[in-house]
Amino acid sequence: MAEDNSEILEQANAEFKKQNFEQAEELYTKFISSCLQSRVCKAADLSTAYNNRGQIRYLRVDFYEAVEDYTSATQADSQFEIPFYNRGLVHYRLGFFEDAKRDFQQVLKLNPDFEDAKVSLQQTLLDQQHKINRGY
Repeated sequence: MAEDNSEILEQANAEFKKQNFEQAEELYTKFISSCLQSRVCKAADLSTAYNNRGQIRYLRVDFYEAVEDYTSATQADSQFEIPFYNRGLVHYRLGFFEDAKRDFQQVLKLNPDFEDAKVSLQQTLLDQQHKINRGY
């Protein structure tokens, strides 16, 4: 079962890299379902599958589904900073600055050298202050 799962994940990652997002999403979903049923998957693999499926949903502008996947990725592996960063970007884009700030701060706790997270946190703080100044 674990061997089948790793093959599914490899196939999903290959489709993702080729930008065959529909096929990749189906394979990630199959991998995630299998992991949740068997409970035999590595946390890092499950987190990667959720994160990458979240990316596909983000690109499709399904922001709330993307946030759900990024959240599941962080729950599967709380040391993997990428889904925190990705979720922060969606929160920022939706104007949820406090949530975005928390996500970017978590990224920087896990990886203080993550430059994009530093820039995103600074922009979030600026925009949050502008929102407050405008009375929103």
